[in-house]
Amino acid sequence: MVPPRMRSLVNTAHGDFGVLAVREGPLPEPGPGQLRVAVRRAGLNFADIAARLGLYPDAPRPPMVMGYEVSGVVDALGEGVHGPPVGSRVLALTRFGGQATHVCVPADQALLLPAKMDFDQAAALPVNYLTAFHLLFFVGHLRPHDRVLLHSAAGGVGLAVLQLCQLGEGVEVFATASAAKHALLREAGAAHVVDPKEGDYAAAIHRLAGGRGVHMALNPLGGRSWRKDYGLLAPAGHLLCYGYSGLVTGERRSLPHVLGGLATLPRWSPLELMGDNKTVSGVNLGKLWDSRELFSRALGQLVRLFQEGKVSPRVDRVFPLSQAAEAHRHLQSRQSVGKVLLDVTG
Repeated sequence: MVPPRMRSLVNTAHGDFGVLAVREGPLPEPGPGQLRVAVRRAGLNFADIAARLGLYPDAPRPPMVMGYEVSGVVDALGEGVHGPPVGSRVLALTRFGGQATHVCVPADQALLLPAKMDFDQAAALPVNYLTAFHLLFFVGHLRPHDRVLLHSAAGGVGLAVLQLCQLGEGVEVFATASAAKHALLREAGAAHVVDPKEGDYAAAIHRLAGGRGVHMALNPLGGRSWRKDYGLLAPAGHLLCYGYSGLVTGERRSLPHVLGGLATLPRWSPLELMGDNKTVSGVNLGKLWDSRELFSRALGQLVRLFQEGKVSPRVDRVFPLSQAAEAHRHLQSRQSVGKVLLDVTG
């Protein structure tokens, strides 16, 4: 009898879309305190793009399997684990390895799905909504009537931020995105939308805010845009940096572009921050991986918000695992609106 096998999306090397390959391997066995998920959907994030290009220092070395979030069905329990029971529908956080037909995770990183949550919605929730929730409420301390600047507003994190901002009284969101996405973003709750490709977005935001600045700027772009956003902050304003997507251009890593981008990084001294009465914070959920209690509590709150109809993940497209290269191309093109998922069953 042939032992069961699993399939994984493997980054065989750093490079273009051609380095992605679907390979078979032995079925993993859950260790003590772990459960195994038969995965139905796996999330695709910009960190996966950066890892493929060799621009994500936290990623394992190739050959590697990426993936931070999955939805599926529990099919095995490790020693000392009594639930969720085998057969349960769950979503789970994964420290890499999620883009596969099976993955083992600590049992406390798996949550039961509400009856009305399907596998697509479940896989679209963890990374994007945890990031948005952490930015707004844990680090940013969103207050009533805050003015919030949101970049890449039509992406998975951006749409999550828009939904969560509606939980606050009178929060005014200033979004940046390409012109084709403006109508959707206004419908999603953005008060103002600016196309950063049409002139100086900072001047446009300054004008739309009546010269008063913004209380919070959420920026995954990096480089000069961090300094621009700092200049847009109102007194006691807060810049939150949570990515550097501006380094990702083309199908391969460009060292001149990377070095040029790093050369534009702003540097703030405590004296400057004190004198300006402004705050700059960095957020990297991957570096909080051992803070399981923090993640579990926030994820539980997000599932409750879903049940109450206050958040609803938007899925842009679902690609079969065999078309992972096309999924990477689609996400990297920045044309997606919402979450891009992999159907690992196909």
